[in-house]
Amino acid sequence: MPTSALFSPYSVRAVTMRNRLWVAPMCQYSVQNHDGVPTDWHLVHLGGFAKGGAGLIISEATAVSAEGRISPEDTGIYTDEQRDAWARIVKFLHSQGAVAGIQLAHAGRKASTWRPWAAERGSVPASEGGWPAVAPSAVAFTGYAVPTELDRAGIDSVVADFAAATRRSIDAGFDVLELHAAHGYLLHQFLSPLSNLRTDEYGGSLENRARLLLEVIAAVRAEAGEDAALFVRFSATDWAEGGWDQEQTAAVADLARDAGADFFDISTGGLVSGTQIPVAPGYQVPFAEFVKHASSVEVSAVGLITEARQAEEIISSGKADAVMLARGIMRDPQFPLRAAHELGIELDYWPAQYLRAQWPN
Repeated sequence: MPTSALFSPYSVRAVTMRNRLWVAPMCQYSVQNHDGVPTDWHLVHLGGFAKGGAGLIISEATAVSAEGRISPEDTGIYTDEQRDAWARIVKFLHSQGAVAGIQLAHAGRKASTWRPWAAERGSVPASEGGWPAVAPSAVAFTGYAVPTELDRAGIDSVVADFAAATRRSIDAGFDVLELHAAHGYLLHQFLSPLSNLRTDEYGGSLENRARLLLEVIAAVRAEAGEDAALFVRFSATDWAEGGWDQEQTAAVADLARDAGADFFDISTGGLVSGTQIPVAPGYQVPFAEFVKHASSVEVSAVGLITEARQAEEIISSGKADAVMLARGIMRDPQFPLRAAHELGIELDYWPAQYLRAQWPN
């Protein structure tokens, strides 16, 4: 049988993924009753990727506090009820041989918004379940309400919320924790000079803008212990003049690794609206490659990776250590099994119920 870099195992600390085809976080906006508790939808959505052969499955952006949700319909991990509902999902992912990850997130100025298919746009009013948003500076995202600038007590509360969410995540059985420092959400807002106009120790220089992220990493690592894998998702560019860029991303990845992070999930954009993004197959892979080699860190690549041989080449050429799939695996939850079939790779983790689909064509 042929060999494949894509289908080789990959280990981070005490966690081993069976392959390098991983599921990126994808918001579902499907919680009922605005309580942050994942439902059967989330079990079936994520569980389908597990039986489809993915190595790692990372949950949608999961809020560390009620005010950190993107929408009232987002999941959370700030109550014990949420923790217990996630534990049921994690148990199924593990039963199918997949590693379970959770993306810990705070939406900052992009919180309290309508879910994408709602008729309304902008910020959700209190009468419809909304709440005031917070941010590094009182600068609104286009079309949203002006957020409240976090004071020092508010910043300390954010760090404590990430630590508490980490404890619940570990107790729920998650193997991988990913901090969401991308796509224009709170940690990204602190990193970018376009959204962080502070003049205190959390603003100005690159070191100051990275301070909150590094404090969160240290708090999460302390709570998680030494075995859990800690990822950070970065947007490697704001696609806007004067904004966050790949050089700053690489520099902060170095600092983040020293603070306790293990792996970096490289995406782009999301901080400001109206940007021109040259979308094409694999368009974000060069950013992952840059960060990997500029900082000597381990990274994943994401963004219009839709073909088995395309994914194989990204790994075998050393551009990234893993690939994250999103829209492509939503369309085909069996993408890893299909990719192995196309590459001629024999797997020992096809579900027994699906073996008749393995060979021949």
